[in-house]
Amino acid sequence: MQLHDARRLHYDIRLEVHGVLKSWAVPRGPSLDPSVKRLAVFTTDHDLEYASYEGVHADSKYGSGAVIVWDAGVYTNLTRDDRQQLVEPATAIERGHFKFQLYGVKLTGAWAFTRTGADWLLVKVRDDDADPERDITSIEPRSMLSGLTIGEMAASARDGQET
Repeated sequence: MQLHDARRLHYDIRLEVHGVLKSWAVPRGPSLDPSVKRLAVFTTDHDLEYASYEGVHADSKYGSGAVIVWDAGVYTNLTRDDRQQLVEPATAIERGHFKFQLYGVKLTGAWAFTRTGADWLLVKVRDDDADPERDITSIEPRSMLSGLTIGEMAASARDGQET
């Protein structure tokens, strides 16, 4: 998951499916509260190498602005059909509902993306990792790779430092 300060600050959730990163932009970031539904905008697929990108885009196909790797880990697919058979991630996304288990450093537990018309919603599933009292995006602002905040990444580029 990356934090990207483009036209608007947002979190990019990227999950590998068939050799590409399926991507959703979540403007307010993930919430650990299962009662909170976050807008998630499905975006273009990204190359796998992009998962570890940090720096500042001057102008690119992925949008300009500073980018940090906010969280990293793996996921497992939890999506099941009416017969309780596992649904392949690409099919689940195409059908508009994708449930998955995250094993990240900052985010763990079950989550779900659900399409609602043109956009999607991201919701934390009620499980042992849900915590309505904890605002993960404010208490964990730093990159998993560089240790920088998004502001520090942008400043380092303005100062001409390598990112």
